[in-house]
Amino acid sequence: MTDHPFSAETRTTGTGPVVTVRGELDMATAPRLRARIGDLALAREQLLVVDLTGVTFCDSSGISALIAAVNVAAAAEAGVALVAVPARLARTFGLIGLADFFPTYDSAEEAVAALT
Repeated sequence: MTDHPFSAETRTTGTGPVVTVRGELDMATAPRLRARIGDLALAREQLLVVDLTGVTFCDSSGISALIAAVNVAAAAEAGVALVAVPARLARTFGLIGLADFFPTYDSAEEAVAALT
């Protein structure tokens, strides 16, 4: 495994967890994000926010981890939102047909407001 700068920190809000991702989200680090999200105790009607503000790179493994987050939320009957999606990643979502799959917002506050 290569040494890739990466972190995924979780904080809890009144509407659910916010996972802030920083660094490279790739084959080496995506399993750590999947594990972090898989360990969350999501409740019905909560909102899982994945904040991508600090993501500097995302490959197909990273995108797969984000899809897994949607599946984890759906299994808990919770919502999911990606926030602060880097422009390059947003373009990639459009190219591969995922632009409408992920609810995206500029900020966690905007995502929460859309939920309520």
